[in-house]
Amino acid sequence: MPKFLVTRWHGMHQVWSIALMVLMTVVLTWFWWVLGLIALLLTIAAAVYTVLAERAFRKDLKSYLGTLSYRVKKAGNDVIGELPFGVILYNEDRTVEWHNPYIAQIAGEESVIGMPLAELFPALQQVKDKEGTVEATVDGHVYQLLFKQKERILYVQDITLLWQLSKRYDEEKLAMGVVMIDSLEEVTQGMDDHQRSSLQAKVTTEITEWAQRYQLYLKRVTSDRFLLITDQKTLRQLEQSRFVILDEVREMTADQKIPITLSIGFAAGAESIVELGQWAQSSLDIALGRGGDQASVKVGGRQSFYGGKTNAVEKRTRVRARVVAHALRDLIKESGNVVIMGHKMPDMDAIGAAIGILKAALMFGKEAYIVLEGINPAIQKMMEMLREDEKFTKRFITPEQALGITDSRTLTVVVDTHKASMVKEPRILAQTNKIVVVDHHRRGEEFISNAILVYMEPYASSTCELVTELLQYIHDRVLLDVREATALLAGITVDTKNFSLRTGARTFDAASFLRRNGADSMMIQRMLKEDLEEYVRKAEIIKHAEVYYDHVAIAVTEPGRKVAQLLIAQSADTLLNMTDIYASFVIGERPDGLIGISARSLGHMNVQVVMERMGGGGHLTNAAAQLEGTVQEVAAKLRTVLAQIEAEEGLFE
Repeated sequence: MPKFLVTRWHGMHQVWSIALMVLMTVVLTWFWWVLGLIALLLTIAAAVYTVLAERAFRKDLKSYLGTLSYRVKKAGNDVIGELPFGVILYNEDRTVEWHNPYIAQIAGEESVIGMPLAELFPALQQVKDKEGTVEATVDGHVYQLLFKQKERILYVQDITLLWQLSKRYDEEKLAMGVVMIDSLEEVTQGMDDHQRSSLQAKVTTEITEWAQRYQLYLKRVTSDRFLLITDQKTLRQLEQSRFVILDEVREMTADQKIPITLSIGFAAGAESIVELGQWAQSSLDIALGRGGDQASVKVGGRQSFYGGKTNAVEKRTRVRARVVAHALRDLIKESGNVVIMGHKMPDMDAIGAAIGILKAALMFGKEAYIVLEGINPAIQKMMEMLREDEKFTKRFITPEQALGITDSRTLTVVVDTHKASMVKEPRILAQTNKIVVVDHHRRGEEFISNAILVYMEPYASSTCELVTELLQYIHDRVLLDVREATALLAGITVDTKNFSLRTGARTFDAASFLRRNGADSMMIQRMLKEDLEEYVRKAEIIKHAEVYYDHVAIAVTEPGRKVAQLLIAQSADTLLNMTDIYASFVIGERPDGLIGISARSLGHMNVQVVMERMGGGGHLTNAAAQLEGTVQEVAAKLRTVLAQIEAEEGLFE
């Protein structure tokens, strides 16, 4: 019995009352003994009654408390036994020590005491000790496991219905897509009306049948554009099929001089219909920016790409070049000064394009500078050629100097890249809202979003080719000196491997314009000459090459040996010249400790897709990536990625 009930102060009033009665009896006896005797008898009777009453109270209280304790214990057992969720106590070895009946129902046994948690819930085999929740599936039911590590308690709740509703809600969310026929005007140019209509009808029929096959709502918007509406469940099926419509349309029109290809942009997971439409258009823009013949899918924060097996169709009109040139001219005139940036570890294409933009800015009397910090071997000879002329020397500034002269009126031109993380000083982009991007790479997921003018043409051989075209329209009379023309032609020469790869009619038009302006081809050859020792080191790398899938060469340098990025790239170029080699990959440890991969192909294989899965990017025939780890680990990862692509859609076109 609780001590406060036995020795309670408020229960002493009876003792003090009897004591007072005894005292009053003594006083009464003093005056009249008969009354005193009567009072004494009454006092004794009251005392006896009080004692008996106290004993009876304590007995009844003890009995009540015993009954209450039993009732509480029984109610507690009933509650624990009928809880709509499971409770498990486990030991340090993650073995069950106690559980409520709910757990026995899950396991289908009377008791699972002594059973490891990982055996009861197999999903925990991959989960280490953690505070928080884990989802596990047992016999078709989904359970949420809530760990309390300090007390070693595990709460188990059946969330199957909630999970099914959530899955259904997710699957029924709206997905929107846009399908565009690539370069329809260029492909059908030269056809008569009947041939053009017949070809368009065949392509439209193929797209319509594909939409019916997957229960997609299809609406033709223009002659070369279609709107698609479906749900996320169907979109996942389209992704699993890897958008087979891309191959079907290309193969169906293979007899054309230029087969028709499609570009598809899909989006899902947006907060509103308006945002969903914007995402779908943005996905289509990315697919087109990467060269077309592919699908770009944005679901929430995930951006995925499918297809992209062919080179972009070269545009046969210079209208866009003229429009962009005039827009760039107006931006230069309105700016206070011009800052030009290429990518980190710039090559001849980046420097040559920067020289071309520098020339455009100087023609309109603007102060213009090229951001450059350090000279890598790839541009050393070009920089020596440029610095022979003092007017170029003062135009190269460090990133710190560029930050000091950049303000809201500064025009920043980014060349040969469209990724903010790739430029030498990303902080410059935050100091001005006037940004221009000129690039020839296929557009990746990362992009300089606040650019006011973007000129990206993945069909182009190089950024120098694009800049050369812009120079022809940006001013009525453009006069390049020998070094400026040579720098631009050198960029084209390097990126086309002496005009052997990715060249079109406009590539030679640009080269012709530069030659007329005094570009020195002999000077370019001197810049491209190889050092004998470097050639020997390149041969050492190539010596370790192995051939996979009959046409893919992979060379891995020796562990612990530092190799310059330029040497890795040159080795990949050389491997591509070997018989029956369609694609080459060279892996080596760079001086900065990162593992560099250079990937090259002849167009039969899209090495950009491979490098994107490795965390890099680039062009269909020229891509790269930089990773942490060892050369063996990176080589193993590359082989795994190649195996995945081969299993999914095949490596070669």
